[in-house]
Amino acid sequence: MAFRCIDQVDISGKRVFLRVDFNVPLDKNGNISDDTRIQAVLPTLNYALSKKAKIILASHLGRPKGKPEPEFSLAPVSRRLGDLLKKEVPLAPDCIGPEVERRVEALKPGDILLLENLRFHKEEEKNEPGFAQSLAKLAEVYVNDAFAVSHRAHASVEGMTRFFKDKAAGFLMRDELHYLGKVMEDPVRPLVAVIGGAKVSGKLEVLQNLAPRVDKLIIGGGMAFTFLKAVGMSVGKSLVEEDLVKTAQGILEDAGRKGVKVFLPVDCVVAGKMDPTAQTKVVPVDKIPGDEMGMDIGPETLNHFGEALKDWLLRADRSQKELAHVLHVDPSTVTTWVHGQKRPDGLSLVKMLVTFKGWLRGDWNPLEALDAIACLGYDWSRLLEVSVRHFQRGAILNTCGPGGRPLGQRSAGSSCRPGPRFT
Repeated sequence: MAFRCIDQVDISGKRVFLRVDFNVPLDKNGNISDDTRIQAVLPTLNYALSKKAKIILASHLGRPKGKPEPEFSLAPVSRRLGDLLKKEVPLAPDCIGPEVERRVEALKPGDILLLENLRFHKEEEKNEPGFAQSLAKLAEVYVNDAFAVSHRAHASVEGMTRFFKDKAAGFLMRDELHYLGKVMEDPVRPLVAVIGGAKVSGKLEVLQNLAPRVDKLIIGGGMAFTFLKAVGMSVGKSLVEEDLVKTAQGILEDAGRKGVKVFLPVDCVVAGKMDPTAQTKVVPVDKIPGDEMGMDIGPETLNHFGEALKDWLLRADRSQKELAHVLHVDPSTVTTWVHGQKRPDGLSLVKMLVTFKGWLRGDWNPLEALDAIACLGYDWSRLLEVSVRHFQRGAILNTCGPGGRPLGQRSAGSSCRPGPRFT
C-alpha cells in the first residue's frame, strides 16, 4: 500500500492541518476518563513541533446533531493535551470562520491551535464541498492521523484533501496501515476478524472483502441482529437494517462456501427501551421477547467468542516492539513482562481488560491486545472471567459502545467511501 508519511513531506514552518481522532470518553462531569487516543497521536505531534510547523488540530467528539452542544466541546481535550505536551493548546471558538482564520494567521512556528468540534457543523458529515474548502484554506499541508474515521467520506477526511497538493499520513495512520497490510497480504494463520458497530451498511465492503480471507469471522455489536434475523431468528425490537437482511444472508452463505467459520452472539442483554433505568435481563438470542431489544452480548457469548479465539490467542508471535506500541509503554518494559521479571502494573492490566472486552463486543479492531495478553503469559480464560466480573453492573454487562453510545443505538447516516489517498 503506497502512501506518503509526514516525514516525507516538507512541513517546516508551514501551516499543517492535522486530522486526529480525539473522540475520547468523558465521565458525567465532562472529564476525560481515558486519554489513550490523545497519547496515540503524540509521536506525530512531537515530530511536527520539532519541524516548527504551525499545527491546526481537528477532530470530532461524540455525536452532536450538526450544531454546537456544550457537552461535546473539545475543551477537555485542549486541557489534557496541554498537560501532556507541557505547553498551551488553545481551543478555537469554531472550526471555520473569520475568527478561526485570524487565529490561524497569528500562529507562530511551533504553535498549536485546536479547532472546535467538526461535527458542530452538519456539513462535516455530509462532505459539503464549501465546508471542506473552508477547512482546507486554513493550511498548506494536510495530514491524516485518524485511522478510526478514515473509512468515512466526511469533509475533514475526504473532501478537503482535494484542495491540497501536499498530503500525508501521520505516524499512527502509518502504523495502522502497515499492520493492516501485513495481516491482509501475508497473514499468520489462523486469521480471525472481529466486526461490530451499529450498522451493517457502514461495514458492508469490509465484510465482503474480509470474508474470503479469514479463517473465522466474529460478528458483534448492534449489527449482529441483522445477521441473526438473516438466519431466521426473531429479534424483537432490536436494531435491524431490513433492507440488508438478504445481503447479510449472502455474506454468511459465501463464508460457508469458503470454509470460514462465522460466530454470532448466542445470548444477549435485553430491555424494553434504550434507557439507563430500564429493567434488563439476559436471554438466548432465539428467545428475545417481541417487545424488547438487544442491548449487549451476554456472558455465554463472551465464552463463545473466547472459544473462537482460543487457538488465535495461543499464537504469541508478535514482537515486543509491537506490544510496546499497543500498550503505550517503553519496549524495555515489555521485555521484563515477557520474561516474567516484572508483571504489568494494575493500570496497564485494567487497560488491557477494557480493550479485550471492547473487542469482544465488536467496538474495536482486534489486532492488538489479544496478542499482548498471550505474549505476557496470562491465561486468556481467566482474564475473560476477570474482565466480565470487572465490567458487570449487578448481573449486566456495560452496554456502552464507542464514545459512550449504547451498542444498539443507530448512528447518524453517512456515505462511506474510501478515505484520502496519500500520493
